[in-house]
Amino acid sequence: MRGAGPATTIRLADLYAPIADELVLSQRLFADELISDQGFISDLCRHVGQFHGKLLRPALLLLSAKAAGELRPEHRVLAAVVELVHIATLVHDDVLDEADIRRRAATVNRLWGHEQAVLMGDFLYSHAFHLCSGLDSQFAARLVGQTAATVCEGEMMQVARRGCYELTEAEYLDIIHRKTAVLVEACCHLGARYAGANDAAIERLRTYGRGLGMAFQIIDDLLDLTGDESEVGKSLGRDVCERELTLPAIHYLSTVAPAERERLLTLLRGDDSQRYREIAGLLRNSPSLTYARTSAQEYITSAREALVTLPPSPARDSLETLAEFVLARRQ
Repeated sequence: MRGAGPATTIRLADLYAPIADELVLSQRLFADELISDQGFISDLCRHVGQFHGKLLRPALLLLSAKAAGELRPEHRVLAAVVELVHIATLVHDDVLDEADIRRRAATVNRLWGHEQAVLMGDFLYSHAFHLCSGLDSQFAARLVGQTAATVCEGEMMQVARRGCYELTEAEYLDIIHRKTAVLVEACCHLGARYAGANDAAIERLRTYGRGLGMAFQIIDDLLDLTGDESEVGKSLGRDVCERELTLPAIHYLSTVAPAERERLLTLLRGDDSQRYREIAGLLRNSPSLTYARTSAQEYITSAREALVTLPPSPARDSLETLAEFVLARRQ
């Protein structure tokens, strides 16, 4: 896969080729799990099925397994589990952000209200643990449970710090590690562990997943400021509307002159839902967007370095290229 060209031109289907069959089987398990004798719940499940997007997390689990050992039946179950957990977090996130669009479709909370959206997220979590319970080893259930709890901690930390314009870069990185990177890391960990990998290989893939997850969230936060909603496929400007600082604004506030700092703070404290465009303009004319993107690049470099000692394989090549894809993505 080396030399495939810019990440934005790479087809995920090509990257997923080493695990394509297992990915299809895991998605069947996902769909089979979400069956209800209640018609309106089935409607919700079908709608949520539109939120699959890139299938990055189940693909990472399967690719990590193949890069570190061999695919086993447990992996397709685990791939469905992590996708259930991921989509549950998206449904809950949309409630927290009062978002209207997800994957170019209306969010659950927009169509059915916040109460049904919260319950739907809980429904997805419950089915994830139901699938885990069928495995002979309880390692996955414990890790997934611990990971889900950490994701919730990250979300609660983010909500608690809304309107805190003294948020430091270290605090921001801690939040995104908990709310995003831990699940990506867990995918790689589960893939390697259930493939029979040794401790050193497991740790390398955990490091890869952690770096990939951190970069993914930094880029996501950049897109929330500067992306095109029709291309990104979800509501933008939500961080600004919720008064949540992300890395570009944190860097800007800590480096500019007092007058410029006060101008940004005035915008951040405002009520206009479209003020994020003016904020993006301020940041675009400063080094802060570049700083954030450079930070994401450093995480990607660390992630790719963690793969170097794994044996060469198409799966390892896909993991390497996926790292560049995350850095260059526009949706």
